[in-house]
Amino acid sequence: MLVGVVLALVGTVGTAGTALADDTEQAGRYVALGDSYSAGPLVPPQTGQPAGCLRSGSNFPSVVAEGTGATDFVDVSCSGATTADFTAPQKVTFGENPAQFDALTGTEDLVTFTIGGNDIGFGEIIQECALRSPQQPLGAACRDFYGDQLNQRIAETAPKIVAALGAIGTRSPGARVAVVGYPALLPDEGPGCFPVVPFSPGDVAWLRGIEKDLNAMLGAQASASGATYVDTYTPTIGHDMCRLPGVKWIEGLLPTSPAAPVHPNAQGMEAMGAAVLAALGAPIPAAA
Repeated sequence: MLVGVVLALVGTVGTAGTALADDTEQAGRYVALGDSYSAGPLVPPQTGQPAGCLRSGSNFPSVVAEGTGATDFVDVSCSGATTADFTAPQKVTFGENPAQFDALTGTEDLVTFTIGGNDIGFGEIIQECALRSPQQPLGAACRDFYGDQLNQRIAETAPKIVAALGAIGTRSPGARVAVVGYPALLPDEGPGCFPVVPFSPGDVAWLRGIEKDLNAMLGAQASASGATYVDTYTPTIGHDMCRLPGVKWIEGLLPTSPAAPVHPNAQGMEAMGAAVLAALGAPIPAAA
């Protein structure tokens, strides 16, 4: 999701994926779309083209592909992507990622995506807060700086999610579509862990609320469009960037696992994949 800020998670999903594979119809063709929370920047192994998308072979779509037994898995997710990159090429280091919707052929059984974080400026928000919040450790300098701007950005992103879901429905009419939310980046309660993660308690509470509002918007649009919403926030509570290495599934601004800042590490990607597989519990319909 972040431009210049990437997270990695380390994994524990394998058994859940295997169990679901027994209970779920084989996915057939599965296309994964989305931003860095799909791509898995810097989570080993980095694979695919263009290299600048920082796509991992251990990202949550890979977990889902294995768990569903997909026979044709296409991952076009790309770090830094916004909803605009669904329909237009995205320039990245060392190349260009084609419009992600170009991967949809109409034969898909399953389509997943994470998107919206970059539409509201997630990378910019993290950078601004990391600079401003330490200046008022007893205040909420980042919240004061943004005011209600981020709520407005979330509201402005909602129709873009609606349009994306409509376009996927048109392009892949037989597909099960899953909108995957964002995991718990910060502690679900309490003041955070300043100065290790340099956000004041007031800004931690505010940022937590912004992420929940973004996820709530994604869930509402998924529901209204007949898509499946996957809550990855709840199953990752207690594994946020304030936790110790080995417990945290989201890396902080100074990663301690092979990953970029403020993204899931390999375990986090495994946990997100497990959440998707659980949400897909019902058989995935074969495309007509």
